Amino acid sequence: MATVLLARHGETTWNRERRLQGWAPARLTDRGREQAAALATALTARGPDRLVCSDLERSVETADRVADEVGLDPAPDRAWRERDYGFLQGLPADEAFERFPRLSLDRGEAALVERPDGGESLREFADRVTRAWERLGADLDDDETVALVTHNGVVKTVLARVEGRSLVERYRTETHPNCALTEVTLRSAGATVVREADTDHLSPD
Repeated sequence: MATVLLARHGETTWNRERRLQGWAPARLTDRGREQAAALATALTARGPDRLVCSDLERSVETADRVADEVGLDPAPDRAWRERDYGFLQGLPADEAFERFPRLSLDRGEAALVERPDGGESLREFADRVTRAWERLGADLDDDETVALVTHNGVVKTVLARVEGRSLVERYRTETHPNCALTEVTLRSAGATVVREADTDHLSPD
């Protein structure tokens, strides 16, 4: 049985302000660095064999803190990036989808193929993440544990794939907290979500 431990990166200023970050080069706040340290301790207890991360700055910074604890070199991969929001990047999320309702999931499945100028549609993003997930699964040994430091949208996309739920349903669930842990096991019979958005290792805000 292989295990993937998915973690969202630590808090950034734009997270705090609920802005769409996309591919922005955002750095962690002091709180985000504290979260990354707590995540590192939690992952050390699990003894991962491999550490993979998105190549965006906030994920790399989080993964570097984990690497110091677990003794693994992080492997950045652009396939695990958050969705590219194009011209929406930097806007408060609520404002963005009020101003551009064609992109809002209030429209249901129709919104999946709408692409913000300069960015990715949700379908394109999900297809990218799904391909990365399938490659990772095919590359895992039966008893290997991989820590994956990535983004909220990536975790939701993976969970939709594993659980066989629609992207619209999954994306309209609550946001995964920064540095929350989600555990997925992989067997020949398929993948199983063992725990989702666990924050027991984090101190209260």
